[in-house]
Amino acid sequence: MANAKASHAIDPAVARAIWLRAQRLDTAAPFGEGAEATRLAVEHLGYVQIDTINVIERCHHHILYSRIPDYRRAHLTQAQSVDKSVFEYWTHALAYVPTRDLRFFLPAMKAYRAKDGGWYGSVTPAEIKKVLRRIKTDGALSIRDIDDDELVEKDHPWASRKPSKRALQLAFYQGLVAISARQGMLKSYELTERHFGWDKPPKPPSAKQVAEYLLERALRSQGVVSLDSICHLDAPSKGAVKALIDSRVRRKLLVPVHLEHAPKVQHWVAPEVLEATHAPAELVHILSPFDPLIIQRKRLSAFFGYDHIFEAYVPAAKRKLGYFALPVLMGDRIVAALDLKTDRAAGKLLVQKWTWLEDESAEVKAAIEEELGRFEAFQLGRE
Repeated sequence: MANAKASHAIDPAVARAIWLRAQRLDTAAPFGEGAEATRLAVEHLGYVQIDTINVIERCHHHILYSRIPDYRRAHLTQAQSVDKSVFEYWTHALAYVPTRDLRFFLPAMKAYRAKDGGWYGSVTPAEIKKVLRRIKTDGALSIRDIDDDELVEKDHPWASRKPSKRALQLAFYQGLVAISARQGMLKSYELTERHFGWDKPPKPPSAKQVAEYLLERALRSQGVVSLDSICHLDAPSKGAVKALIDSRVRRKLLVPVHLEHAPKVQHWVAPEVLEATHAPAELVHILSPFDPLIIQRKRLSAFFGYDHIFEAYVPAAKRKLGYFALPVLMGDRIVAALDLKTDRAAGKLLVQKWTWLEDESAEVKAAIEEELGRFEAFQLGRE
């Protein structure tokens, strides 16, 4: 619970403005144009989630498009496979992460090497050595390049029946291989040192440095932060992060705040950020349900008064917004949710369902329809 004496109440509109500024959704092209904008966007956001659902363009491309109007899929390919300024690893989900931050993931990689492998526990050291030898000899390897596997029974619903795929996946989490290229969901794996051209690997961080990284990432991309928002699905990190926050509060580098209508949830913000708030422009963004602004549902509800429901796994008869509903942000309001589907054969973006979250107006509808036209062109590659 927030300490009422130490914590300042802030208007939700101010909190939204700070968050939208931090997310770079309040200006038209905050990272500029071209391939370099992709690197800058991933570095600023800290990570961009990857997901397999392909009803519309996959979320990693969608998230970048929402902040880079001229974004092209080839830009992410260049960042990953040519410039190597981003890499894939697990945050709260599989994500693109800035390569400059790779060392903060080394402790997680080391932990995977020290334990039984989780879902991949049936993988033997010999199987990992086998795929590593093949990559060392033949170069980057995808699962399609392996045709001599003897299939095994699954021991976990998400496991693969191919031993070599399990070995590649575990070697990835252990940091022994990196995903050097991606075509859709098909990944190519390369030896980590060879992919990045290391003479020696980066120096692992201390536990305090990891906590500092988590806090700085959240302050940069969220503006107003809570323990839950900093450590999303990462409860073990909360103790170290809270100690760091308390230290910064004592030094007046952070200010304890709470939303006026939610005093029990403690937040913090840098004083200079709190003093520099401004109303966001009335831009329209059709956001992915995996967008950093949307993915933390409780935070979204507290700041925007909107409860997003991801209904892809809900029976059709019980859906309210639709199979793959996308929140529509206009300025600092979420005004609608659109259930969209890309019909690639017909060359159309289909609006399966349009749900208004505030009173419909001709002006707002026209602005959304204009953005839908741009969004359709992006979906279908008419870039």
